[in-house]
Amino acid sequence: MSTRKIIIDTDPGQDDAVAILLALASPELEVLGITAVAGNVPLALTQKNARIICELAGRVDIPVYAGCAAPLTRALVTAEHVHGKTGLDGPQLPDPVMSLQDGHAVDFLIRTLRAQETGTVTLCPLGPLTNIAMAFQKAPDIVERVQEIVLMGGAYFAVGNITPTAEFNIYVDPQAADIVFKSGVPITVVPLDVTHKALVTKPRNDAFRALGTPVGQAVAMMTDFFERFDREKYGSLGAPLHDPCVTAYLIRPGLFTGRHINVEIETTSELTLGMTVADWWGVTDRTPNATFLGDVDADGFFTLLTERLARL
Repeated sequence: MSTRKIIIDTDPGQDDAVAILLALASPELEVLGITAVAGNVPLALTQKNARIICELAGRVDIPVYAGCAAPLTRALVTAEHVHGKTGLDGPQLPDPVMSLQDGHAVDFLIRTLRAQETGTVTLCPLGPLTNIAMAFQKAPDIVERVQEIVLMGGAYFAVGNITPTAEFNIYVDPQAADIVFKSGVPITVVPLDVTHKALVTKPRNDAFRALGTPVGQAVAMMTDFFERFDREKYGSLGAPLHDPCVTAYLIRPGLFTGRHINVEIETTSELTLGMTVADWWGVTDRTPNATFLGDVDADGFFTLLTERLARL
């Protein structure tokens, strides 16, 4: 079985944590490294949380780098109201023992892409796109070396979750998102339209807990904490597992459907800043630049997730 080389760029976040665990449990994926960015919580916590999750998975061999502590041009917006003060509220997980790697995440991205064969590394951003945009600006030669970007971000039919029109990851750094979407790299977008269909209902969370492992218990407690926000806000049956959809797409793309369309990022409007303007119906003549997913086989997704988490 051939493996797909990936770099996970992330701001953990309970759902980021589950996405990382799924990747580390899947032999189809070779995780070259994890780069942390400020987003759900500040950088000091996201880089720490990434190491906590690697240790939970028993994968202290995965290099973790700290990246950008703020968006390219604006003040950082965080989401402790969703994820709690640590970003991983829910389980009581020990502080990491494994070291944070020396050097900046952006430099790691550049160095790694230059060292690998062209078109063999997929970038998997689960948070704001600051690190990716900064790397593209600092080393334009790496853009053509990226196989694909598969990211969690944006929305169309589901509109926004941090403003009426913007999804959190894009809203935090719309300028970075604009750079990435205009880069020419093949992009697959996993928006709220998909992730809000991947709900951790009680039976699904019970299946995590029934694994009887530290990973299963931790994931169940994370989603127990995480879901309170979405139940209150949306009246949903559970928490949407946003970021693990990225990992699941890499493993089983057949679980998802979407369209190849044009996606533009709003960077100037006070009213719609950070909006992913997705031409779902093809009403403009703008060139398609992204595969924008619209649906997921939720039962198949949770079957895959539970089976893989059982391996850790």
